Amino acid sequence: MCADKIHRFLMAFVLTVTMLFFAMGMVQAGVVLQTLVIIMIVIWAFTDFCPSLWLFKKIFEPCQGGTKKD
Repeated sequence: MCADKIHRFLMAFVLTVTMLFFAMGMVQAGVVLQTLVIIMIVIWAFTDFCPSLWLFKKIFEPCQGGTKKD
């Protein structure tokens, strides 16, 4: 697996855990975790830099071909 796909899988996993926290009544933990994810995505959107993606690209191989840019 390449770094970008692992990153997307990790984001989906973290959001799933957040949803489970909400479902189990652990609202405060869910809000904190979801807020952290939102902050990371906003930073990524404004600066085009995501620390976790940067780390994954250091550890795992980059994806071949990249993404489509229109």
